[in-house]
Amino acid sequence: MKYELTKDLETGNALIDSEHRELFRMINNLQEACAKGQGRSQVESTAKFLVDYVKKHFRDEENLQKSVGYPGYQVHSKFHENYIAQIEAGAKGILASNADIASLAELNKLIGILVAHIRTEDRKLAAYASSHKK
Repeated sequence: MKYELTKDLETGNALIDSEHRELFRMINNLQEACAKGQGRSQVESTAKFLVDYVKKHFRDEENLQKSVGYPGYQVHSKFHENYIAQIEAGAKGILASNADIASLAELNKLIGILVAHIRTEDRKLAAYASSHKK
């Protein structure tokens, strides 16, 4: 399954949207590498980049939340903390299983969680940030 930042996922915040596009690009690259059996090194480097990028993106979102006094910061931050643990475990699972069907299904489940989060929480954050610029 290929992931794209469709209109219903756009937040209107240039930084958040550009980072979501990059996340989806990396997810697609990881899935493609796994599907092509391109070797452990490519899968490993792509999985590591994805985990690192998720952390960077969440830091950027949290900095935005702090800068505008976002009232949902605590809940949003807790989601980020839990999701990082899940995506790290998913990446390890892919590597440990040599990207078998079950580990890729788990990755898709995690991406589904992220997409739902973008569709609801990130869009709320961006709307709030847009109307509360300091």
